[in-house]
Amino acid sequence: QVRLAESGGGSVQAGGSLNLSCTASGRIDSSYYIGWFRQAPGLEREFVSAVLWGSGDTYYKPFAEGRFTISRDKAKNTANLQMNSLRPEDTAVYICAAAPWYSGSGIWSPGMYDTWGQGTQITVSS
Repeated sequence: QVRLAESGGGSVQAGGSLNLSCTASGRIDSSYYIGWFRQAPGLEREFVSAVLWGSGDTYYKPFAEGRFTISRDKAKNTANLQMNSLRPEDTAVYICAAAPWYSGSGIWSPGMYDTWGQGTQITVSS
């Protein structure tokens, strides 16, 4: 059974950077998608980015394109999200998720992912 644990959250001023890590325990096959979502108070969970474990193919929501970079380290069983040029509207709980394979729900849908971490708070001040 796969379990996920996030680290690297914190507070930063607008324009700053943070790096989040998602460490997986258990076997991650090449078909796995490891994704990052975020949820701000009163809002729905929102897709940020994902990586296909085997090929390293990456996927981003438009707001993350060009500012955020997702990568995976197979040796450490870790997926990282480097976030640059952070904005106050990026403030949210960031949550790591895993999907064993692609499903019709789509990469952007929380419904495709069956394993979730606890989340880590990111606060960006203006």
